[in-house]
Amino acid sequence: MPRSLKKGPIVDEKLVLRLSKIEPGKVVKTWSRWSHVTPVMVGHTIGVHNGKEHVPVKIVENMVGHKLGEFASTRKFVRHGGKMQKELEQKRQEAERTANKAASTTKK
Repeated sequence: MPRSLKKGPIVDEKLVLRLSKIEPGKVVKTWSRWSHVTPVMVGHTIGVHNGKEHVPVKIVENMVGHKLGEFASTRKFVRHGGKMQKELEQKRQEAERTANKAASTTKK
């Protein structure tokens, strides 16, 4: 068992207080990625900061025990390049253009 689990869950007390004061539909912004998800948070939407923006995370039962930071990725995946990827993107863009042309002709 990891050391932090022996000590118990770490929860930002200010976050719990804010969650208790509002209804579950509103988003509460937080920077405490280290805070564990507790059963009190289930049903709320929490805006977890990923270093650039607040990512809205809807808390469900399966998330209890995990940390909030696990659900807001800090890294953005930029696609792998290469010749095959370029060809696939060109085909997709061409398909989108034909679909847009067909949609615009049916509107008129």
